Amino acid sequence: MNDQSMSTCSIPHTDTNPLSYTILWSPLPPITWILPFIGHMGIATSRGVACDFQGPYSVGDRGRMAFGKPTRALQIDISSLRGGAEQWDKAVVEANNEYRTRMHNIFCDNCHSHVAYALNSMEIRAFGINNWDMVKLCFLVFFRGRFLSFGGFLAQFLPFGVLVLIVSLVKAM
Repeated sequence: MNDQSMSTCSIPHTDTNPLSYTILWSPLPPITWILPFIGHMGIATSRGVACDFQGPYSVGDRGRMAFGKPTRALQIDISSLRGGAEQWDKAVVEANNEYRTRMHNIFCDNCHSHVAYALNSMEIRAFGINNWDMVKLCFLVFFRGRFLSFGGFLAQFLPFGVLVLIVSLVKAM
């Protein structure tokens, strides 16, 4: 376990960070331009520090996601989580450590899987889900996650809209 992940999670939680206990999402160019529900995912600690599986044997746990600042977040209610903030952080650290030993596979073992691993480790039930996987997370964040800014909305949907417009104009010719 690296020193950063321990220091991130051992500091007592104060409810001051709006990203505490969230699943985070950012666009993954150029994939998001074509399929706007596909993107990069991370999970925030109780202090709002982003952690994400960034590639083979690499996990970011210092608040900087691989593809830039998150544009969407989905808050998880931890009121029923046995162990509260400490359990949340313990599971995030466990997922980080596990994914530092894994090869990245864009289709099977990726950033979404890292988040699912953390959520399954803490045994949390949220949004009617208690057995997390990458597909459930993808659509849950797409339909329930809030945009963190108007720019985040544009980053997710503007390139797709431009592509649709270009295809429509070309077909009309």
